[in-house]
Amino acid sequence: MFDVSNSDESAAGLRAYGGESGDARVARRRAALMDATLDMLAEPEPGSVTVRGICARAALTPRYFYESFANADVLVEATYDMIIGQIAERALAGFGAGSSPRGKVIGAVEAIVDVIEGDPRKGRVIFSDTLRSPVIATKRAEMIRLFTDLTFQSAPAVAKVSGGQETLAAAHFQVGGLGRVLASWTEGLLDLDRSALVGICVQMLLPESRAADPADAKLS
Repeated sequence: MFDVSNSDESAAGLRAYGGESGDARVARRRAALMDATLDMLAEPEPGSVTVRGICARAALTPRYFYESFANADVLVEATYDMIIGQIAERALAGFGAGSSPRGKVIGAVEAIVDVIEGDPRKGRVIFSDTLRSPVIATKRAEMIRLFTDLTFQSAPAVAKVSGGQETLAAAHFQVGGLGRVLASWTEGLLDLDRSALVGICVQMLLPESRAADPADAKLS
């Protein structure tokens, strides 16, 4: 843990100011720091993410950086986790809302695409191969394990499989392939609109189910 006891907004007494509570100010500054980190990581030629650089981008002093984060690596990890949390939550919701195997996969893929289309920086951070930070490499490996596990667990709901090493291998293949397609789309290497992108991803994930059910005929 890091010490913020010298801050006038320490846990001992966050005061309201200008109609905004102390907790709300801390949350706002934390969000600004994470947004600045997204900007820096998503640049065409990202450099080192430093406390000084993040604070300059967020227009905050280091004092406010350290009220939320121990160092720049911790902030990068938190930013990455925030993106993955959003994708996982929405993908699981989309999957759960589907009324058929194909509908479940469509819902999950659409949810992922919605996140990276809504904020292209997020897609670049989690999918781009140009980010060589050791922190990003570690978080990306964690992400692959997470989504491979989720894919493995959902396989019985969308295919005639019951688990096992072959299904696990297929899950790794699907997660890797989907990630590469989304990375290429994020980087502008694929000239596909949203509907075509979702369609090819679903076809890749469900190669034996190319005909949509009536309820799934339209990819939104």
